Parts: sequence; structure tokens; C-alpha cells
Amino acid sequence: MRSGPLGDRKFYREAMAVAVPIMIQNFITNFVSLLDNLMVGRVGTAQMSGVAIVNQVLFVVNLCIFGAVSGAGIFTAQYAGSGDHEGVRATFRFKLITNLAIALIGAGVLLGFGDGLISLWLRGEGSPREAGRFLSYGKEYLAVMLWGIVPFAMSNVYCSTLRENGETVVPMASGVIAVLVNLALNYVLIFGHFGAPAMGVRGAALATVISRYVELFLAAGWTHLNPGRMPFAKGLYSTLRVPAALVKEVIRKGMPLLLNETMWAAGMAVLNQCYSVRSLDVVSAINIESTIWNALSVAYMATGNAVGILMGQKLGQGMDHDRVMDDFRKLTVFSVGMNVATALILAAVSPFFPLFYATTDEIRALATRFILVQAAIMPLYAFTNCCYFALRSGGKTVITFLFDSVFVWGVNVPLAYVLSRFTAIPVVPMFAVVQATEAVKCVVGFVFIKKRAWMQTIIV
Repeated sequence: MRSGPLGDRKFYREAMAVAVPIMIQNFITNFVSLLDNLMVGRVGTAQMSGVAIVNQVLFVVNLCIFGAVSGAGIFTAQYAGSGDHEGVRATFRFKLITNLAIALIGAGVLLGFGDGLISLWLRGEGSPREAGRFLSYGKEYLAVMLWGIVPFAMSNVYCSTLRENGETVVPMASGVIAVLVNLALNYVLIFGHFGAPAMGVRGAALATVISRYVELFLAAGWTHLNPGRMPFAKGLYSTLRVPAALVKEVIRKGMPLLLNETMWAAGMAVLNQCYSVRSLDVVSAINIESTIWNALSVAYMATGNAVGILMGQKLGQGMDHDRVMDDFRKLTVFSVGMNVATALILAAVSPFFPLFYATTDEIRALATRFILVQAAIMPLYAFTNCCYFALRSGGKTVITFLFDSVFVWGVNVPLAYVLSRFTAIPVVPMFAVVQATEAVKCVVGFVFIKKRAWMQTIIV
């Protein structure tokens, strides 16, 4: 059965041991984010939209942090696969230094230019008074969220390293506890329960910041209390020195990945800004759509992460390339099939989910149409995501850069810009046309994978 499109039980036990904890953690995280979004949405449309705009700006910083750990993580997974604990320590230190630098720079940029960035999404049709309210609530939310960037950066360092060493349960548990803390504090701080003041959007931000410190404390605490299971933790902070040869290789292989994540996130923000040109209602509708999309996209995201981790470990072990390709096929077939089912669920809930928001019927109808478009595209995202993580596992980060962010900036962004500025096409067909370009990306991904050039061992 290993040569067929499906695998045996042993294969799926190995794959699901990686994918399921990531899936559970991401689902709970995104589900609590959904509830968080719903709570803010119950306060009012202006509050919801102000928070949504700031989260799009923060998303760029967050993806930059994720890109930094992912670039070094290629090496971590292969060092872990070969049993080189000193190599894992070195990549951890590289991640830590890089992420702290990104966090501080990102916080400084947002502190200095936050108002101008938020205003970019407030140029669509609508009353200036309403746009002013969006900006005011966005500024309130951002002022508190800035305090959560550093703990978010550090928890990513610990959690990614644990996963790349095969420990996926601890990051899952710490993430789950953190989001439950976030949910409980949201209930108390947004609405003012149990004698607390009703803080609105500031309460939502404060709850998120506290939960990030909780996640860091749990992940870092477990790592250092269990050096027997995680040998890289021994002497981890005895020095922050990283071998020059490794720094050179991580920068060479990882920098395209860091740029990719940053540019991709920025590209997504620009796309949403292009859609928002049509009206302020689009800002709110896109926020509703993205909330349910994030909650239900965990399946393809988790299997993609599993592809990256498992393929990286197998390449680090020097496994036969035919077997690596065979395992990739099985995971991809599984991911696409699972996401066909998820897409049907997404389509089924599309008319009902927007009803939870205290907003207008026009915004709800618009959100429903956006959700239906995303449901139609979801299986394509599953395929391209597996391709992306497979290419990344072998260190082909220049190719992933071309495949991901260059595609966004070379195809999606120009298309959305032209359609939004130089045509009268309604926003939903515009959104559908831009999203449908994922079909082209599927063809490109298939060609890259078929060539097998990504199958290489890169650890030094």
C-alpha cells in the first residue's frame, strides 16, 4: 500500500502524531479567536472593524516572526532527525536573536506609524464620521497589543523548536491553555463582568497580551524542566553564540523564507485594502469571512505543517527519495480529500455565521458571498500548501519565495489593484477572480514537486 495513493496504519499514525496536535491547537486557537471576534462584533460594527484593521497590520509582523523561525526551523528539523542536539541549540539561539530583533523593530514601526497604516483601510465609500470611529477604536486596540509582540516572538521560538523535535503535544497544550485564558478574560474585560470595568476593544487586547505571556511561560517552563526529553535545553543559554557557518547557511536558505512570509502577509493586507476601496462595509464583511475561514482552515494548515516536519526529518535521516515522494503523495491526497469535506461545511454555515454579528443585513449578505467563494477555493489551497511545505523542507526557499509571495505580488496584487481602481466590477466578483488564481499556483506547485530538486539534505 505504500506505493498507492493511500498509506497503511503505521504511516498515518506517524503523520497524524504530528498533524493532529497542531490541528487541535490551531483549531482551538482559531475557534477562540472566532469567539473573541464575535464578542467584539457584539459590541458594534465600528469596534469590530477597527480591531480587524489592526489585526491585519499586526498579521504582517506576526508572519515575519513566523518566517524567521521557519527559516531556521528547516535546519532544526534535520538536526533533530540526525540526533545533533548542539545543532538544535544553535538554531534555537538564532531564532531567539532574530525574533527579538523583529519584535522590537515591528513594535517601533507600529508605534510611530500606526495611525497612517490604519487609515489606509478607511478610504472606501462611507461616512467620514464612521471612518473616524474605526480609526479611534483601532488606535485603542493597537496601543495595548504592542505589549504582546515580544512574548509572541519568544513563544514561537520555543513552540516551533519543540515541534521540530517531534514534541507537538506541549505546544498544543500551552496554546490551548493560553487561548482559554484569552477567552475567559475576553468575557470579563470586554463586557465588564465580575466587577471588572467594561473595557471594550482595550479589554480584548489586554486579554490577548496576557494569554501570550501564559503561552510563553508554559512552553518555556516545560522545555527547561524536561531536559531528558529535550536534550537541547541543557546549556541552552550558556552562550548566545551561533556558529558562523550555520548563520551563513540559515541566512542563505532562511532569508528567502523570512522575506516570503513578510511579503505574503503584506500582500494579503494590500489585497484587503484593494477590496476595501469599494466601501467601508467590505472591511467588516471581510473580517467576518476571515474569522470563519481561519477556524475551518486548520485541517489543510496542519497537514501542510506535517509535510514540512516529516519530509525534513526524513531528508535529514537520508531516506530514499522515492519513499519521501510516496509519503508526500499520500499526505497530499489525504489533505485535499479532507478539505473537500471542510469546504462543504464552510458553504453550509455561510448563511448563518454572519447572523451572530451585531451589524447590518448588507454586511451579513456580503460576508456570506465571500465565505462561499472561499469554500470553492479551499481544496486548491490544500494542494498548494502541501507543495509549499515540501519545497521548504528541503531548503528550496528561493523556490518557495517565488511560489508564494512573488506569486501574490506578481499576480494577485496587480490584478486586485487594476480591478479595484480601473473597473466598476462589484467587490464579490473581484474577490472571486483574484482567489481563483490559486488554480494557476496548483499547476506551478505540481511542476516544482515533480522535478524533485527540493529533495536534499542541508544540515552542516
